[in-house]
Amino acid sequence: RHGLCPDLGFSLQDRAENIRRVGQVSKLMADSGVVTLAALISPYRADRDAVRASVQSVAPFVEVYLQASLETCEGRDPKGLYKMAREGKIKGFTGIDDPYEEPMSPELILDSNQKTVEELAKETCDYILNVIKL
Repeated sequence: RHGLCPDLGFSLQDRAENIRRVGQVSKLMADSGVVTLAALISPYRADRDAVRASVQSVAPFVEVYLQASLETCEGRDPKGLYKMAREGKIKGFTGIDDPYEEPMSPELILDSNQKTVEELAKETCDYILNVIKL
C-alpha cells in the first residue's frame, strides 16, 4: 500500500479501491507478457470477481485462497496490526470487526495452518508453472 495506495485506509470503499488499483497494474503487466502474482488481503468476493473479470481479458486469472485461522494471522503479525485492531485503534480490520468472505471456487487452496512457508511456495510455483506451461 505504500507506493500505489498510500491514500487508502481500511474502509469498505478504500479496500475496494486498493484491490481495483492492484488489479489494473496486474492487468497491465500481464498484457505485456509478465507473469504477475499479487498477494493481497482481499476480503470481499465482489472485488475479487471484478478483478478476475478485468484480468481474464488478457491472461489467465488464478485465485489462490491461503487458508489461515485468525490465531495463525495474529501469530504472524510483525506490525502488531491485529493487536491494534483488538484495542480499537484500527477500525474495519479483516477478521476482527470486518468480515472475510471465503472464495467460492478458488483455483488453488493452500492450508497455511498446517504447512510450512516452503511447502506453500512449492505448491504455488508448481501450480503456476502448470498453468503457464513454460
